[in-house]
Amino acid sequence: MIVAFVVGLVTGILSGFGVGGGSLLMLYLTMFAGVQQYAAGGINLLYFIACAPAALWSHIKNGLIDRQAVLWCTLAGVPVSVAAAFFAAQMDVSLLRRAFGVLLLYIGVRELRAGKPKRGHRRKLKAA
Repeated sequence: MIVAFVVGLVTGILSGFGVGGGSLLMLYLTMFAGVQQYAAGGINLLYFIACAPAALWSHIKNGLIDRQAVLWCTLAGVPVSVAAAFFAAQMDVSLLRRAFGVLLLYIGVRELRAGKPKRGHRRKLKAA
């Protein structure tokens, strides 16, 4: 029980920084806690709801939110997410695990190859 608490705490902190705490939580749940892939995905979504407000507040406060991008991402993301959820429910769990693993590897390699952001290179909050 203490290990689960520590994992939740660490992945929550990482989620607040926006560096993939939810992905690490899913790995822990499926590989070490014995939770099925679909249940781990649901837990991750509930976990995200708890972590997102603090991270969002911090990003707004620091001027890191582009409202135009939020609008377009929301308009595209909501219907695609619903469609993907229905599609994932029809997939074989082993295929879903492999696809998720490939996605994590791709993201990891991409992050390792990314350079540091240039100093002073951040967008300011746009007024509505």
